[in-house]
Amino acid sequence: MTKQDIPDIVVGRLPFYLRSLQRMQQEGQQVTSSQELGARLGVSAAQIRKDLSQFGEFGKQGTGYNIQFLSNQLRKILNLDQVWDMAIIGAGDVGNALAHYSGFRNRGFQCTMIFDNTAEKIGGMIGTLVVKDVAYMADEIQAAGIKVAMLAVPADHAQEVTDLLIEAGVKAILNYAPIQLSVPESVRVENIDPATHLQRMSYYLK
Repeated sequence: MTKQDIPDIVVGRLPFYLRSLQRMQQEGQQVTSSQELGARLGVSAAQIRKDLSQFGEFGKQGTGYNIQFLSNQLRKILNLDQVWDMAIIGAGDVGNALAHYSGFRNRGFQCTMIFDNTAEKIGGMIGTLVVKDVAYMADEIQAAGIKVAMLAVPADHAQEVTDLLIEAGVKAILNYAPIQLSVPESVRVENIDPATHLQRMSYYLK
């Protein structure tokens, strides 16, 4: 089965499996089962076994999964057996928070560049990163071979910046702008809009 044949909803569950396995490792655990993993995640054991079976055999009935081995295999499947450099576009509140977030590195990513178009911000420091002029963004990202970008710009600039990122060779965009981006099939976009999630939850409030 090729990567293109794996349903995206299955791929979307793998990082949650990996996160739980990492927590088990931190707790000193060496072996787990689909039942235990499912109980932690609110997913059925059958669903976990079905998801994992699409990538191979990782455990034996009656003995469960070796946590270290399964974690390593999931990292390989998710292309996390390397650290991916990322660029942040937008040095406002969201971009600033992303640049300071320390949780990316141990999950396979590191922020190496940040860009903005505000003269007062360009040349300043955010954490260990120098804010660079967005006018040179495409050339610098392409030269560095960066494939992952986080977009934290106003909605009315998001598509224009996205087009430049694609030209620069970016293949994965985490989009914090409240707008649906138009990209070719070869580029993956994940949308992060906290207000939308809040509105979804507010439906259940009394």
